[in-house]
Amino acid sequence: MQDTPPGHNLPEFAVSELATAIRRTLEGEFGRIRVRGEITELKRYPSGHVYLSLKDENAKLAAVIWKSAVPRLGLVPENGVEVIATGKLTTYADRSTYQLQIERLEYAGEGALLARIEALRKALAAEGLFDAARKRPIPRIPRVIGIVTSPRGAVIRDILHRLADRFPREVLVWPVAVQGTGAAEQIAAAIHGFNALPEGGAIPRPDLLIVARGGGSLEDLMAFNDEAVVRAAAASAIPLISAVGHETDTTLIDFAADLRAPTPTAAAELAVPVRVDLVRHLDQLRARASSGVARIVNERRLRLERAERFIPDLPALISAGQQRLDDRAARLDAAIGALLATRRHALDRIAARLPHPRETIAARRATLTLLGHRLDDRVARALAAAEARLGGLSPRLDSVSYQSVLARGFALVTDAAGHAVTSSRAVTPGKRLGLRFADGDARAIAEGTPPRRTKDTPTQETLL
Repeated sequence: MQDTPPGHNLPEFAVSELATAIRRTLEGEFGRIRVRGEITELKRYPSGHVYLSLKDENAKLAAVIWKSAVPRLGLVPENGVEVIATGKLTTYADRSTYQLQIERLEYAGEGALLARIEALRKALAAEGLFDAARKRPIPRIPRVIGIVTSPRGAVIRDILHRLADRFPREVLVWPVAVQGTGAAEQIAAAIHGFNALPEGGAIPRPDLLIVARGGGSLEDLMAFNDEAVVRAAAASAIPLISAVGHETDTTLIDFAADLRAPTPTAAAELAVPVRVDLVRHLDQLRARASSGVARIVNERRLRLERAERFIPDLPALISAGQQRLDDRAARLDAAIGALLATRRHALDRIAARLPHPRETIAARRATLTLLGHRLDDRVARALAAAEARLGGLSPRLDSVSYQSVLARGFALVTDAAGHAVTSSRAVTPGKRLGLRFADGDARAIAEGTPPRRTKDTPTQETLL
């Protein structure tokens, strides 16, 4: 705070001083408080902080949930849910606003009803009914659109009017009660009924479904929080857009639908494109395609024209080639004659130096005759030497042959197998023996007594 000029009794504050004083006043006056209100303008930032507003019929309070407080909130904040927020009131000096730093959230007002809805939502989510992988793409231009809503009221008129303005399509309306007793059963039956229509039947099968109703209280929208309705939406083979209530209203069918529209009118806008814009876009694409093709053709023509300048005169090239070919042919004929003459002259010079074949044959025949005489002499001498050697070895061979021994009166004794018997101990009475003499063989049978076995004369052992 600066000094007050003379004549003034009002204190002077800097902006930051005033902002700090206001923050201290708010935080000191209120401390930790509990505020009841409906969540709106909910935004989650990549930083992990959550920004929202709490509103009632007369006012709106900005609020923030810091990242560190999110795990301890007690529930997941959603737009349209009335809660009691516990936290600290403070200011945001950069924007000269005050806000509530929320530390905990709990359902307010219809707490039991909201708690039941939340429990059902968690159970269905655990079953995978809200998984993004289950969601079907919305057709770009549906042929037939099925609408499940009340046949009376502004909702059906707004949808039909918006469809007619944007892109007229064939529409089938399945009238149902959108609140009160039996509404949930009618809505679920309508979704199943559209899915049960056969392809190519008398009643065309829709390519897209819109389930819609206007805004209302939580009790008014309870039919769209019914488990049967949510399961019917999740099981629908036809892509489904939910358009229940206003933008701040959230029901369980929104989680099961393939696409959520903030309002029924927005559902019609999401269902079909603007036909005029589509035609204009197609015209633009057609014009761009034509322009692109024309540009490419012109570019190719210019490239051909530039390339044509560098292409030589083909007839001139062919004529020059033919002339060169004729010249080469004439030169080739002359070269072949000259080459033959040169080779013939060289052959004549070589032939003059070569001896006559008859002289060469006579000389070779004389040499061959001389070599034949020499070979005959060497063969004769080799045969005589071999004969002399053989004559000297024959007596020696006869001297060591057992045939000469047999010729002197001895006999070779063999057993029945033809093996030589060299000991009397190998002969037993009655054994058949063979006797080989110098001039032939004879058979004999042994008689007498077996010879006595004599002890082997012990031999002197050596010391080594």
